[in-house]
Order: sequence, then structure tokens, then C-alpha cells
Amino acid sequence: MSAFLIVLLAGTAMLAFASRSYLVRPRSYGFFRFWAFTGLLGLVLLNLDAWFKRPAAPLQLASWVLLGGSVALALQGFLLLRLRGQPGGSIEATTVLVASGVYRRIRHPLYASLLCFAWGVVLKDPSLASASLGGVVSILLYLTARAEEQESRVKFGPAYQEYAARTKRFIPFLF
Repeated sequence: MSAFLIVLLAGTAMLAFASRSYLVRPRSYGFFRFWAFTGLLGLVLLNLDAWFKRPAAPLQLASWVLLGGSVALALQGFLLLRLRGQPGGSIEATTVLVASGVYRRIRHPLYASLLCFAWGVVLKDPSLASASLGGVVSILLYLTARAEEQESRVKFGPAYQEYAARTKRFIPFLF
């Protein structure tokens, strides 16, 4: 068995264990998120050899810009959820709707971060396989966001509905 497959299976097993409560609820955001993370793991493993080849090549530079954007979105998103979301445990258990900072313009900066990450990894070594997997991960993150929005509508009521009407899902002013 190849090292690629061993790492992919081990990583998937760890993700499945961490996501076990969501995997029995196929319409929950955690279900789709599990598959998105599994796709991201596969994408990283697929392009791992190319991460530091020709570091000044245009696609590599574009890749690093996306990966840097991914880190910036993730840091701000996590920080705001922790500080303003008043989580009752993990950041997923926020008790207050966060609509400031990066959340003022986009509803899902953490998923936008993962989209930037996925396409940054695709650009490390563009191929039909990595672009296809990047597309699948993008669809899964979109489905994750949609499912989370349904759960947020129930949790936060009309306040979330108003928030969703004035913000974009992933890209400020566009989408």
C-alpha cells in the first residue's frame, strides 16, 4: 500500500472519529464538512511534492497569496467567534450572532478560508485531478455553508435572516 493511501486512510479515520456525531445526520453542516476536509487532505497529499518547487513561478506566487489569505481569514474568523460569539464550549456553540469584523461582509470566513486553501493547493501543481478535487471540495464547502445557514436560522431566528440578507456567503460584494 502506498504512503499516500496510508496517510489518506489514517487522516480520514481521524476526521471520521472527530465528526462521528455529524456523520449520522447527513443533512448537517458537519456531515458535508467531514467530506470537504477529507477532500482537502487528499488535495494536499496529491500536490505535496510540488509545494516548494520553483517558489518564484507565477502560479506558486498566486498559490502563496491564496494560502496567506486563507490564514488571515481563519485567524480573524476564529478570534471573532471566540471573543464575540460567547461560545458555550467550542466555537461552534456560539450563543451570540457575530456580525462584526470579517463577518460584517461575509457569513462564512472560515469556509472562505478553506476555499482559498483548496485553490492555493490546486495552484501548487495544477492538473485535471487536482482541479477536479478542488471543484468537489468547493461544492462540499458550499453545501456545508448552506446547511449551517439552515441551522443558524433556527438558532438565531429573524436576526440571522436580516444578517444573511445584507452579507455575502464567501466573497464580499459578490457571492
